[in-house]
Amino acid sequence: MHSMKLICLVTLGGLAAGASAGDPAPPPDSITLIGVVRDFRDDHPDFQRKPKNAAGYGSFGHYMDIASEQLDDDGNPAFMSTGRKVTSEWTNASGQKIAPGLDTLGYIDTKHGDSPGDAEASGDAVESAETFAQWYRDVDGVNVRKALKLTLVRDPQTGSYVFDDTQDPTYSGLGGFFPINGQLYGDYQDGKNFHFTFELDTEFRYDAGTEQVFRFIGDDDVWVYIDGKRVIDLGGVHSKIDQVVELDRLNWLKDGETYSLKFFFAERHTTQSNFRIETNLLLRTVDVPLSSALHD
Repeated sequence: MHSMKLICLVTLGGLAAGASAGDPAPPPDSITLIGVVRDFRDDHPDFQRKPKNAAGYGSFGHYMDIASEQLDDDGNPAFMSTGRKVTSEWTNASGQKIAPGLDTLGYIDTKHGDSPGDAEASGDAVESAETFAQWYRDVDGVNVRKALKLTLVRDPQTGSYVFDDTQDPTYSGLGGFFPINGQLYGDYQDGKNFHFTFELDTEFRYDAGTEQVFRFIGDDDVWVYIDGKRVIDLGGVHSKIDQVVELDRLNWLKDGETYSLKFFFAERHTTQSNFRIETNLLLRTVDVPLSSALHD
């Protein structure tokens, strides 16, 4: 088993009119991150998972608390539970969805205008701790891996970096985020490979009071950890939903310090794979992934 590594490449724009070589460098036009995608066999119990109870409920929807609040010693999400189905979302004063349970986490400050949500006591979003532990580790006979590039493009109007499968030239013609169609273990249905995980490992500088944010919109499971603490919790097989973390709420961060940001994604079920990242963080290099080839 190997932990995932990442490299970040930046493409710099030219100097603005009238600028000199001594002026601060302009922000990069794009940031290319290289993470790891793992393809899973179609018989894995957490992929193409079906509800277990007679009424047809249990496995589908937004589930919180599948993944632990802290990363484990390998830098991976640890199993916390089979999930708690979110019945109403936590939101901020602007109506944006925020981390479920934020009002009890302790390390994320609440703000005036937050609206607490609710969740059921237990769920059925994953099979077990043992099956979940395979998602972001190399396991012979269970998954195979390769490196995968993801390019976030700067929006000059907002200053945010965006990857959107509907806009990216590699994915816009595929009908979704399908990075390994026809590869590794092969497709599941209609020429598409639906059963995979993807992870990124990067870092950034925290600048207090500058309204730094990270937002994900899509399906299925997504967890984001900053400095090893869970700040986005979008577990479960669900349709496209979103969640945002405002970094000024993270009450242990110190101005000017560098912190890790780890991103974990899973695509587990037909019929869609939606994927959009928006952030004004300037994500930076960690390491090169341990894989023999890159996917263009």
